[in-house]
Amino acid sequence: MKGTVGELGEFGLIKELTSRLTSTPAVRIGPGDDAAVVAAPDRRVVASTDILLEGRHFRRDWSTAYDVGRKAAAQNLADIAAMGAVPTSLLLGLVVPADLPVTWATELMDGIRDECQVAGAAVVGGDVVRGEVITLAITALGDLRGHEPVTRGGARPGDVVACTGWLGWSAAGYAVLSRGFRSPRAFVEAHRRPEPPYHAGPAAAGLGATAMCDVSDGLIADLGHIAEASKVRIDLRSGAIDIPSQMHDIGQAVGVDPLQWVLTGGEDHAIVAAFPPDTKLPARWKVIGEVLHPSAAPQVTVDGIPWHGGSGWDHFGDGS
Repeated sequence: MKGTVGELGEFGLIKELTSRLTSTPAVRIGPGDDAAVVAAPDRRVVASTDILLEGRHFRRDWSTAYDVGRKAAAQNLADIAAMGAVPTSLLLGLVVPADLPVTWATELMDGIRDECQVAGAAVVGGDVVRGEVITLAITALGDLRGHEPVTRGGARPGDVVACTGWLGWSAAGYAVLSRGFRSPRAFVEAHRRPEPPYHAGPAAAGLGATAMCDVSDGLIADLGHIAEASKVRIDLRSGAIDIPSQMHDIGQAVGVDPLQWVLTGGEDHAIVAAFPPDTKLPARWKVIGEVLHPSAAPQVTVDGIPWHGGSGWDHFGDGS
């Protein structure tokens, strides 16, 4: 294998990357043709896309190429699950500089492939282009398997709000890394390589979830989308949200209330949903709030009052 992607060339790089991929029964035609063919028995396709830019979404001195691949795939596949669908496939657009080591690109693809396998999906194609900054553009596809999609607009007053997955772990890990440390490792790894509860999305749809989304920009921000789309108020109970003792320790060390990370930290890709109040939820779901009639405008409150500690990530916000 040649040392850099420039030395290997476009088609050599494509050959090297696609040789590492696996397939699934849903893939009828995979990489190598003008386009892929993926089975869609439901006759509807759920689609989502994201872009990751080096220096904004990942740093090579913080994360390995494998970590970046896992994270890139995870954040897209989580969007599919949050619609109540089962992920089936993923497309990758990759921009890399010519002097990038080939091993970085292949480890990236290994990470994407392995995360797809966790979700039951496969990489089915993509494109590579030369550029100055490493950029990943990923499109994920999914299958509803005969069920209706769970959108952000169906929450009703009286519903309970429940969450499954980690909250605030990635933000705490980011705080650790920002100060030059690499431990506690569990939180650092949560930032480098999130673990979305993929199967919980379709399962929530089967339980009758009325609205759902993944927590990518922050719990308050993402629940705010549900509140706005559903024209309701969502009240969170801070005491119902578990905060590990180690997160408290990190917060004390860096001077941050860990509740801030839980409520506004993104990139954990937990799944939060509204359910009818009589729903018998499995143990993996934790009830953290309720849906109420809007008082003035749709909003998210914490313990009955508006939250003034920021809402979450905004690419064009002051802190971006």
